[in-house]
Amino acid sequence: MKSAERQRVIVERLRAADQVGVAELAEATGASEMTVRRDLDQLASRGVLRRVHGGAVPASPSGIEPPFAARATAAIEAKRAIAVAAAELIRDGETIVLDSGTTALELARLLRGRTITVMPLSLHAARELADAPGVRLLLPGGEPRPGEQALVGPLTLASLRALRFDVAVLSPCAFDVGSGLTAFDLGDAEVKQQALAVAARAIVLADGAKWGRAALAHVCPADRPDVVITDPGAPEDQRAALAERGVLVHVAVPTPTESR
Repeated sequence: MKSAERQRVIVERLRAADQVGVAELAEATGASEMTVRRDLDQLASRGVLRRVHGGAVPASPSGIEPPFAARATAAIEAKRAIAVAAAELIRDGETIVLDSGTTALELARLLRGRTITVMPLSLHAARELADAPGVRLLLPGGEPRPGEQALVGPLTLASLRALRFDVAVLSPCAFDVGSGLTAFDLGDAEVKQQALAVAARAIVLADGAKWGRAALAHVCPADRPDVVITDPGAPEDQRAALAERGVLVHVAVPTPTESR
């Protein structure tokens, strides 16, 4: 298979998936992994994709947010593993402000059986926790963003300012040691900042595909959270750099038991 054809296969696979791996591309094209890596490097140099550890992800513009429905099915095993690790860091009786986002929604599903107080910042998570017997559910005001159902605006900010939480669990749109936590929507970034301000400690959920990327709106520096939970797809050099700044970086490894 010629280079142009291999690269066409790579681009087509990236259109259908959130991330592609070198090994799977080598099998699909019949080329060696070294050849595939060269193809990925060439495509990355042209801005077609972005290289990550073990493969590549689409090169999304910093101002365009992928649809919630598409993100909800992407990297699902990694997100569930991250959610499991986050649930283990939350103690019964604690108060939690839970961010919007697909990984935060996975955590909401795990919190249904816990004895905790939760303020979810999206209607998706609120619906998930609405009939959970042990959960004291606090609903903020605000305007749900279409599709995302994330709550934003002055009513959401006022709800957060009126309370204090043990834990803020954030799920940023993008994460980078240099750029910090970022979000696509300005209102969403403001809500995340306020959630950080009213919590005693902060846990960030960021799967490997979010690392090394930056979205439009800055939320906070990368070393502002106390804990960052990710998966093996996160770049090792960025993980090490973050740990050197005093942040606990937990790598959650997906297992077959976490798939549905």
